[in-house]
Amino acid sequence: MSIPSTARKIGPVLATFMVANNMIGSGFFLLPATLARSGAVTALSWLLGTLLAVALGGAFARLARQYPNLESPDDYIRPTLGRDMGFLASTLYWLSSWIGNNAIAVAAFGYLIILLPVEATPGAQVVGQVVLIWSMFALNLFGPRTIARFQSFCVVFGLLPVAAILIAGWAHFDPDLYLAGWNVSGQSDAAVAIGSLSVVFWAFIGLETGAMVAGVVRDPDRNVPIATLGGILLAGVVYLVSSVLMMGIVPVAELAQSSAPFALVAGQMFGAWAIPVIAAAAALKATGTLGGWMLVTGESGARAAQRGFLPAIFGRLLRNGAAATGLLIVVISMTAIALTTFSDSVANQFETIINMAVTLVVMAYAAAGLSLLLGNRTHVSGTRERLLGMGALLACGLLVWSTPIETLMGAAIIALLAWAGYRGFGRRTRPDAAP
Repeated sequence: MSIPSTARKIGPVLATFMVANNMIGSGFFLLPATLARSGAVTALSWLLGTLLAVALGGAFARLARQYPNLESPDDYIRPTLGRDMGFLASTLYWLSSWIGNNAIAVAAFGYLIILLPVEATPGAQVVGQVVLIWSMFALNLFGPRTIARFQSFCVVFGLLPVAAILIAGWAHFDPDLYLAGWNVSGQSDAAVAIGSLSVVFWAFIGLETGAMVAGVVRDPDRNVPIATLGGILLAGVVYLVSSVLMMGIVPVAELAQSSAPFALVAGQMFGAWAIPVIAAAAALKATGTLGGWMLVTGESGARAAQRGFLPAIFGRLLRNGAAATGLLIVVISMTAIALTTFSDSVANQFETIINMAVTLVVMAYAAAGLSLLLGNRTHVSGTRERLLGMGALLACGLLVWSTPIETLMGAAIIALLAWAGYRGFGRRTRPDAAP
């Protein structure tokens, strides 16, 4: 693919909104219900999570300056840490993307079921998730252009009604109700704030996309850091404001049981007529996010296969650019995850999935921080790089600390089995890189 001319490249404002949009997805619509089980104290988690995301974003912005043609984590990890770490980072990032797609499907159907003439039972929820996953797979077969158009449509018509709630909602905000639900967890404020970090950080997955598209940004040395950090701060403010607002309109106990918290808040504010309107908008935005991230999964899997990190079947593309065969395997795996994470609560299922996805992607982020910290012969690590790399590693360490031990053990087993499979059966070289 040719790099656009300067006239066709995007500036810092559009790049900032692109990065922010990649982060404002399913978490925006369902995380308030998940966090309501602990209470409004999770506002502290949003503040701390935003700071950690800024630390990681600074590291990725620096890597984008060193490696302006980034396509995969392998591009900046292999020169410093070798092919095995390049494989692990690329593969774990790919795994986290399609495991996380299940969480997006959970959020999307949690709203969509409100519009359907079926009872919102756990069985109906999981069947709906599977149908939604396969529907987005079918749409992806038409190629990246179709998905891009679909996602653009979903963004425009999905966010407008929700934005209206964020603006008008403050007239219905009750400070006493908010304070009454400050901490319902039975733990200290500090314990909740840190313990919720892994869940909160799901909202910031995608912070690295500014670095990954540096080639289409005008003056990337200047504008990629602006877009990355600006996008993170914009997303962080939107998430914090929406979470605070919703917990000051609906009691946290009621919010925690909802599969569609924004629709619940809309009903409190405007009446029953607003519930299906907001539910449709939220379902549309989340479905567009699912289709877009499924495209990312297919493309990242194809690039990993081309580098010898995945079986060659994942690299096969249709004439329109769709990674059909690889995505088929992924969708079958996603279906299995939907069935194995079956839960009587949408919020519980959502939390289970995003904890695993965040843990896997944090491993890839840690490799990025370590690469920046250590440097290599081509890109010697100076004081700025070492500070940014250490900041990224500290952020990853805090996120790991906040993750349940069972999730950490599961992620470690996945990483070990993936590495063993690569060492035992993988293709050791790629055409454009030395072994």
